Amino acid sequence: MLSVPTSWIWDFWLADDGARFHIFYLNAPKSLGDPHRRHRAARIGHASSADLSAWTLHGSAFDAGAPGSFDETATWTGCVVRGDDGLWRMFYTGSRFLKEEPDFANIETVGMAVSADLEHWEKRPDPITRTDPRWYETYDPSSWKEEAWRDPWVFRDPSGTGWHMLVTARANHGDLDDRGVIGHAFSTDLESWEVQPPLSAPGSGFSHLEVPQVEEIDGQWVLLFSCPLEALSATHAEQHSDVGSWALPIASPTGPFDVKQARPITTSRLYSARAAQQRDGRWALMGFLNSPDDEPFPGIVSDPIPLELDAAGYPLLATATKAPS
Repeated sequence: MLSVPTSWIWDFWLADDGARFHIFYLNAPKSLGDPHRRHRAARIGHASSADLSAWTLHGSAFDAGAPGSFDETATWTGCVVRGDDGLWRMFYTGSRFLKEEPDFANIETVGMAVSADLEHWEKRPDPITRTDPRWYETYDPSSWKEEAWRDPWVFRDPSGTGWHMLVTARANHGDLDDRGVIGHAFSTDLESWEVQPPLSAPGSGFSHLEVPQVEEIDGQWVLLFSCPLEALSATHAEQHSDVGSWALPIASPTGPFDVKQARPITTSRLYSARAAQQRDGRWALMGFLNSPDDEPFPGIVSDPIPLELDAAGYPLLATATKAPS
């Protein structure tokens, strides 16, 4: 497992340089006292591993921005891809909080940093994508707590031409607790991006779909995202008792996605789950260990858990396929 004695760890994303796996993770000091305060203090840490289990810590990737910057308060979840020029690009969420604690009002945008070696990063000064009000909800203090545009997941188009970005976003219409959608942007070169309509529809049962990821697992494209019970729509929450991360088989990584068909893949105790391909080609699931409010927050990342597909193409933890003894 990945842990830092003096810090809480939660959301993370992976990069593979062919020799080692690199993990970038959100972390905040335990000296804050209350783990709910960690979001404002989040920074991106870096570690590497040969096997996704034993990790070597490398410190921080970069700091938050100067006052007035789009990422002046915190740097949140993202992804890393390698472009045709050989450079690594980290797409990450920049958060700017509007009021003092405990208010959570914040504006989220996507920034980018570039590296030749996954160790030394140069941030671009401005966001590269942000909420487009033609399709997406913008901040309104009378309705929702934030302007949601976070957790970018970038991947190459299957045709080999262009790149797609999936984002945690909210539609600009529908019931407030049911506006969660998979936002979308497209680029030909990883530098200039055009925000496009969402790839899923509001009214699907989620107030947000966090940390989206698409992967082709054993020949089947799969979408993963996370949403806890308290962030489901009122009607959807009636159908579930304890949920964390979700998954569904999809026809194409570029959508559209019918997220009404998603099924829980973890409980709330394993959140922000990511699919990861191990050196032997087998797939596994990793997430951060979570807890109810009446228990201490673990703040560590799990070891890989074997992942399988059921007959309908839904991913599930391999242990869940075994009949009880």
